[in-house]
Amino acid sequence: MNKSKDINKPKSNIEHSCKPDIITEIPEGDNRPRSICKNCGKIFYENPKVVSGCLLVWENKILMCRRAIEPREGRWTLPAGFLENSETVSEGALRETFEEAGATSDKIDLFFMCDLPHISQIYMIYVGMLKEGKFSAGIESHEVKLFSIDEIPWNDLAFEVIEKTLKLYIDDNKKGTIGLHFDKIDKRDE
Repeated sequence: MNKSKDINKPKSNIEHSCKPDIITEIPEGDNRPRSICKNCGKIFYENPKVVSGCLLVWENKILMCRRAIEPREGRWTLPAGFLENSETVSEGALRETFEEAGATSDKIDLFFMCDLPHISQIYMIYVGMLKEGKFSAGIESHEVKLFSIDEIPWNDLAFEVIEKTLKLYIDDNKKGTIGLHFDKIDKRDE
């Protein structure tokens, strides 16, 4: 076995050298409760998840997917999902878009970053042109469809962050310039 290949391999947070007996406490020098192995002291950090996806456009229509999985099965969304280890955010956005919508793009630009601290997620949505107008439903989508702005199923959207993304895009499109946006949806106080 060539050990040099293992040097750059990402380590899983769950890899562990002993049989873990997990407790929750604030480690010395820290300020938050963490999951810690009582046997060896390894700290298991839990960090926010990054969701990346694409808002792709073809002939002034927006590509959307009707979800075939929970949460919000049957509702409409932009193709997006959790970032995987060892990929950039834009690579994750393109991968998720292909997996869910069978769609590709030659160029995407970051459009919207939204913090969702109440569910420990960060959404990063890119905007671009749908390549050759081609798309097809993946295993996580009941159907994939292009919507004109007037056809967007506003009352049947899966997530508030998708509604915000679409509204920002529509506003930018009216102004004739696509910008970069940042926002937060925080339901911790509700």
